[in-house]
Amino acid sequence: MLHKLRSLLTALGIIIGIAAVISMAAYGEGAKRNALEEIRSLGAKNIIVRSVKPPASKDAGQQNNFVSKFGLLRLDLRRIEQTVGPIERQVPLKQIGAEVSRHVHKSTAAVYGTTPMMQEVASLTVARGRYITDADMQQLNKVPVAVIGAAVADRLFPLTDPIGNTFRVDQQIFEVVGVLQRIGLAGGAGTALVGRDLNFDVHVPMPIAQGRFGDVLVNRSSGSIQAESVEISEIYIQAPSEDYVLPVAAQVRRVLEKGHQKELDYEITVPIELLKQIEDTQRMFNLMMILIAGLSLLVGGIGIMNIMLASVTERTREIGIRRALGATRLHIVMQFLVETTVLSGVGGIIGVVVGFGGVGVLILVHHMQEEFQRPHMTTWSIVVSFIVATSVGIIFGLYPAIKASRQDPIVALRHD
Repeated sequence: MLHKLRSLLTALGIIIGIAAVISMAAYGEGAKRNALEEIRSLGAKNIIVRSVKPPASKDAGQQNNFVSKFGLLRLDLRRIEQTVGPIERQVPLKQIGAEVSRHVHKSTAAVYGTTPMMQEVASLTVARGRYITDADMQQLNKVPVAVIGAAVADRLFPLTDPIGNTFRVDQQIFEVVGVLQRIGLAGGAGTALVGRDLNFDVHVPMPIAQGRFGDVLVNRSSGSIQAESVEISEIYIQAPSEDYVLPVAAQVRRVLEKGHQKELDYEITVPIELLKQIEDTQRMFNLMMILIAGLSLLVGGIGIMNIMLASVTERTREIGIRRALGATRLHIVMQFLVETTVLSGVGGIIGVVVGFGGVGVLILVHHMQEEFQRPHMTTWSIVVSFIVATSVGIIFGLYPAIKASRQDPIVALRHD
């Protein structure tokens, strides 16, 4: 209390160390939870198989009148259904277009033919209207229906309710029966899994996609035309539980390897594997944080030891008087240990308060910029950092305390 500034500077290393641990742990936990939530939104029980255009070969573009054929086949769909198990659901997707329009409004989009089961398998939520039904799959002669993503609705129907209105995919007219809820996947782990922003998805019945568009997809960009023949663009395979995901994924890999021996024109994504990778990465991140904070606390401990050694020298006469009045070495040790423990403990409390303030700043930044990850406070970071800070005070205060207790009372009394 007589040297408030010196005491504050002594505990500064501990304050910074604890505040850093709490703030970094909160940000890391928030990022992890956000990534896990995005992945789980796609279904931890899912296996996603996607057609991928292989690297161009010398003969590429010369086959089938400049139409490159690759990717998953309807035969692959039947093979998986007949040989792989246990499978709860299997949902195919077939891409039929990349641009949609309504009057003067146009937008890039990923238009897919699919089945009603896609909503449950991909955990899609319809904000307005409804999703594709079994009845839609049978009505081939009427105006076909479509369910559009939130971003497509914003661009094609900026001032109008999309439900009941029509738009075009190429020259085909579709009626909007549902709008998907906006999904915050842009730039996140979910985008890495599906390879696109789901807000720009358009889903139509699979029979319409196959009957009216066929297998050839023509892409026009930068003055060039590319034609690709893909029977199935994606397959969502859902296992009965998370325990079956990895065995089912292994079976799917074996089936596709046998059917695609010439070239690798598909890729398999297993969300649960990415879940485990994120958890492992988070453990490494936490370990690095602990090491960095440990170095800060070590510096703080050295600062405490340095100040306490100087304090022992300053108070040599006080130590001699106490010893002369009957104080034992244990009394002297406890005197200095209590002082260092109080210093580190108060520094720990201040560090926790500063850490809370740091998390508050991160939350404020998140509200100002939504792409910034929202932090999540962790109890373990507060408890562990405070215990470590108090332990640092005891450990680094022990040597000065022992040195003080070994002072010769006669020599100490003569000290000026």
